[in-house]
Amino acid sequence: MTRDAIARALVGPPKRVARSDTATPLSGAAPRLAPSPLVPAAVLVPLVQRDDGLTVLLTQRTAHLANHGGQISFPGGRVEPADTDSTAAALRETQEEIGLSPESVDVLGRLDDCITGTGFQVVPVVGLIHPPFTLVRDSFEVEEIFEVPLAFILDPANHQRHARLMPSGETRHFYAIPFGDRYIWGATAAMLVNLYEALTR
Repeated sequence: MTRDAIARALVGPPKRVARSDTATPLSGAAPRLAPSPLVPAAVLVPLVQRDDGLTVLLTQRTAHLANHGGQISFPGGRVEPADTDSTAAALRETQEEIGLSPESVDVLGRLDDCITGTGFQVVPVVGLIHPPFTLVRDSFEVEEIFEVPLAFILDPANHQRHARLMPSGETRHFYAIPFGDRYIWGATAAMLVNLYEALTR
Protein backbone atom coordinates (compact mmCIF):
# COMPACT_ATOMS: atom_id res chain seq x y z
CA MET A 1 0.00 0.00 0.00
CA THR A 2 1.49 3.33 -1.02
CA ARG A 3 1.87 6.46 1.08
CA ASP A 4 -0.62 8.37 -1.10
CA ALA A 5 -3.21 5.58 -0.97
CA ILE A 6 -3.10 5.57 2.84
CA ALA A 7 -3.34 9.37 2.99
CA ARG A 8 -6.37 9.32 0.65
CA ALA A 9 -8.07 6.70 2.84
CA LEU A 10 -7.64 8.96 5.87
CA VAL A 11 -8.90 12.15 4.24
CA GLY A 12 -11.87 13.85 5.87
CA PRO A 13 -13.16 14.24 9.39
CA PRO A 14 -13.49 11.27 11.75
CA LYS A 15 -16.53 9.18 10.91
CA ARG A 16 -17.49 8.35 14.50
CA VAL A 17 -16.41 8.27 18.11
CA ALA A 18 -15.86 4.64 19.06
CA ARG A 19 -15.52 2.97 22.43
CA SER A 20 -12.65 0.58 22.95
CA ASP A 21 -15.10 -1.62 24.81
CA THR A 22 -18.83 -1.74 25.44
CA ALA A 23 -20.67 -2.98 28.49
CA THR A 24 -24.06 -4.65 28.62
CA PRO A 25 -25.65 -4.01 32.04
CA LEU A 26 -27.84 -6.35 34.03
CA SER A 27 -31.54 -6.05 33.20
CA GLY A 28 -32.89 -2.75 34.51
CA ALA A 29 -29.47 -1.37 35.43
CA ALA A 30 -28.06 1.86 34.03
CA PRO A 31 -25.34 1.43 31.37
CA ARG A 32 -21.76 1.94 32.51
CA LEU A 33 -20.26 5.22 31.36
CA ALA A 34 -16.64 6.32 31.16
CA PRO A 35 -15.58 8.81 33.82
CA SER A 36 -16.59 12.38 33.01
CA PRO A 37 -15.22 14.71 31.87
CA LEU A 38 -13.11 12.74 29.41
CA VAL A 39 -9.38 13.46 29.35
CA PRO A 40 -8.07 14.49 25.89
CA ALA A 41 -5.26 12.23 24.69
CA ALA A 42 -3.48 11.37 21.45
CA VAL A 43 -1.39 8.48 20.15
CA LEU A 44 0.75 7.97 17.10
CA VAL A 45 -0.09 4.99 14.89
CA PRO A 46 3.36 4.56 13.34
CA LEU A 47 3.57 2.76 9.99
CA VAL A 48 7.15 1.74 9.17
CA GLN A 49 8.19 1.39 5.52
CA ARG A 50 10.24 -1.84 5.53
CA ASP A 51 11.71 -3.48 2.41
CA ASP A 52 9.26 -6.37 2.67
CA GLY A 53 6.21 -4.22 3.38
CA LEU A 54 4.68 -1.86 5.91
CA THR A 55 4.66 -2.67 9.61
CA VAL A 56 2.88 -1.14 12.61
CA LEU A 57 5.13 -0.09 15.47
CA LEU A 58 3.81 -0.81 18.97
CA THR A 59 5.06 -0.64 22.54
CA GLN A 60 4.54 -2.78 25.61
CA ARG A 61 4.00 -0.60 28.65
CA THR A 62 5.81 -1.31 31.90
CA ALA A 63 3.75 -3.24 34.43
CA HIS A 64 3.89 -0.64 37.22
CA LEU A 65 2.04 2.14 35.34
CA ALA A 66 -1.28 3.19 36.85
CA ASN A 67 -3.18 3.27 33.54
CA HIS A 68 -3.00 0.23 31.23
CA GLY A 69 0.16 -1.14 32.90
CA GLY A 70 1.71 -4.06 31.02
CA GLN A 71 -0.58 -3.63 28.03
CA ILE A 72 0.40 -3.22 24.39
CA SER A 73 -0.20 0.31 23.15
CA PHE A 74 0.74 2.99 20.67
CA PRO A 75 3.12 5.70 21.89
CA GLY A 76 1.11 8.61 23.20
CA GLY A 77 -0.57 10.19 26.19
CA ARG A 78 -2.48 13.19 27.50
CA VAL A 79 -2.81 16.38 25.49
CA GLU A 80 -0.95 19.07 27.46
CA PRO A 81 -1.78 22.82 27.46
CA ALA A 82 1.41 23.57 25.52
CA ASP A 83 0.40 21.24 22.66
CA THR A 84 -1.01 23.13 19.68
CA ASP A 85 -3.26 20.20 18.73
CA SER A 86 -3.66 16.43 18.97
CA THR A 87 -1.01 15.80 16.32
CA ALA A 88 1.53 17.85 18.27
CA ALA A 89 0.64 15.90 21.41
CA ALA A 90 1.05 12.53 19.68
CA LEU A 91 4.44 13.52 18.23
CA ARG A 92 5.67 14.95 21.55
CA GLU A 93 4.61 11.89 23.52
CA THR A 94 6.18 9.60 20.92
CA GLN A 95 9.49 11.41 21.20
CA GLU A 96 9.32 11.23 25.00
CA GLU A 97 8.44 7.52 25.10
CA ILE A 98 10.51 6.01 22.29
CA GLY A 99 12.88 8.79 21.21
CA LEU A 100 11.47 9.14 17.67
CA SER A 101 11.98 12.66 16.36
CA PRO A 102 8.84 14.42 15.04
CA GLU A 103 10.83 15.28 11.90
CA SER A 104 11.03 11.54 11.17
CA VAL A 105 7.24 11.21 10.97
CA ASP A 106 5.25 11.92 7.80
CA VAL A 107 1.76 12.57 9.21
CA LEU A 108 -0.88 11.07 6.90
CA GLY A 109 -4.13 11.67 8.77
CA ARG A 110 -6.12 10.35 11.69
CA LEU A 111 -8.52 7.62 12.65
CA ASP A 112 -11.75 7.90 14.62
CA ASP A 113 -11.55 9.09 18.22
CA CYS A 114 -11.52 6.24 20.73
CA ILE A 115 -13.04 6.51 24.20
CA THR A 116 -11.49 4.21 26.79
CA GLY A 117 -13.16 2.80 29.87
CA THR A 118 -10.53 4.62 31.94
CA GLY A 119 -11.87 8.00 30.80
CA PHE A 120 -9.65 9.09 27.93
CA GLN A 121 -10.82 10.37 24.53
CA VAL A 122 -7.94 9.38 22.28
CA VAL A 123 -7.14 10.83 18.85
CA PRO A 124 -5.13 8.27 16.80
CA VAL A 125 -2.73 10.10 14.43
CA VAL A 126 -1.35 7.96 11.59
CA GLY A 127 2.23 8.62 10.50
CA LEU A 128 4.66 7.02 8.06
CA ILE A 129 8.28 6.42 9.09
CA HIS A 130 11.12 5.67 6.69
CA PRO A 131 14.21 3.86 8.01
CA PRO A 132 16.81 4.42 9.14
CA PHE A 133 15.68 5.92 12.42
CA THR A 134 16.85 5.67 16.01
CA LEU A 135 14.63 4.70 18.93
CA VAL A 136 15.46 5.26 22.59
CA ARG A 137 12.75 3.95 24.90
CA ASP A 138 11.83 5.59 28.19
CA SER A 139 12.45 2.63 30.51
CA PHE A 140 9.98 3.99 33.08
CA GLU A 141 7.05 3.80 30.66
CA VAL A 142 8.08 1.40 27.89
CA GLU A 143 9.13 -2.20 28.44
CA GLU A 144 9.60 -3.10 24.77
CA ILE A 145 9.17 -1.78 21.22
CA PHE A 146 8.17 -4.15 18.42
CA GLU A 147 6.54 -4.23 14.98
CA VAL A 148 3.63 -6.17 13.47
CA PRO A 149 3.23 -6.57 9.69
CA LEU A 150 0.44 -4.34 8.41
CA ALA A 151 -0.73 -7.27 6.28
CA PHE A 152 -1.47 -9.17 9.51
CA ILE A 153 -3.60 -6.28 10.79
CA LEU A 154 -5.44 -6.00 7.46
CA ASP A 155 -6.51 -9.67 7.59
CA PRO A 156 -9.92 -9.72 9.33
CA ALA A 157 -9.34 -13.37 10.23
CA ASN A 158 -6.92 -12.07 12.89
CA HIS A 159 -9.54 -9.86 14.57
CA GLN A 160 -11.32 -11.33 17.56
CA ARG A 161 -14.29 -10.08 19.57
CA HIS A 162 -14.52 -11.27 23.16
CA ALA A 163 -16.86 -10.91 26.11
CA ARG A 164 -15.92 -10.92 29.78
CA LEU A 165 -18.22 -10.92 32.81
CA MET A 166 -17.17 -8.13 35.18
CA PRO A 167 -17.56 -8.17 39.01
CA SER A 168 -20.30 -5.53 38.59
CA GLY A 169 -22.38 -8.06 36.66
CA GLU A 170 -21.86 -6.31 33.31
CA THR A 171 -20.62 -8.16 30.28
CA ARG A 172 -17.73 -6.28 28.69
CA HIS A 173 -17.12 -6.71 24.93
CA PHE A 174 -13.71 -5.89 23.47
CA TYR A 175 -11.47 -6.49 20.46
CA ALA A 176 -8.31 -8.59 20.54
CA ILE A 177 -5.65 -9.25 17.91
CA PRO A 178 -3.25 -11.92 19.21
CA PHE A 179 0.13 -11.85 17.46
CA GLY A 180 2.41 -14.74 18.35
CA ASP A 181 2.88 -14.61 22.11
CA ARG A 182 1.64 -11.01 22.30
CA TYR A 183 -1.95 -10.18 23.19
CA ILE A 184 -3.12 -6.89 21.67
CA TRP A 185 -6.52 -5.95 23.06
CA GLY A 186 -8.78 -3.14 24.26
CA ALA A 187 -8.24 0.36 22.92
CA THR A 188 -5.17 -0.57 20.87
CA ALA A 189 -6.96 -3.45 19.16
CA ALA A 190 -10.00 -1.24 18.54
CA MET A 191 -7.82 1.38 16.85
CA LEU A 192 -6.14 -1.28 14.73
CA VAL A 193 -9.55 -2.56 13.63
CA ASN A 194 -10.45 1.04 12.77
CA LEU A 195 -7.22 1.26 10.72
CA TYR A 196 -8.30 -1.89 8.87
CA GLU A 197 -11.74 -0.35 8.23
CA ALA A 198 -10.22 2.88 6.92
CA LEU A 199 -7.74 1.19 4.59
CA THR A 200 -10.09 -1.45 3.15
CA ARG A 201 -13.37 0.40 2.67
